[in-house]
Amino acid sequence: MSEQPLSNLPQRFRSIQVIIRFCVRLVILASFAAFGSAGFSNSLSALLWMAIVLCGVVALIRHEHAMAAELNHWDEMAGYGMLFALVQGLGR
Repeated sequence: MSEQPLSNLPQRFRSIQVIIRFCVRLVILASFAAFGSAGFSNSLSALLWMAIVLCGVVALIRHEHAMAAELNHWDEMAGYGMLFALVQGLGR
């Protein structure tokens, strides 16, 4: 029996999958920040900054369009950026 290629898989994640991915990553980041030795806000800020960079790199590699009809890594990066700004503002 020959295997069929995976060409039928969708190239983009649906918006609900992006929201779920965002929430799961946020829980993981907050969990790691809770055990950070630099304090919760400093650890969370550093982890959010790394998530911003990671999402931007992945969006560039996947040639995703900013402001697309579906949510993608650019939107996820913007969400992490807003949370980063919020943590920085509250941490002072």
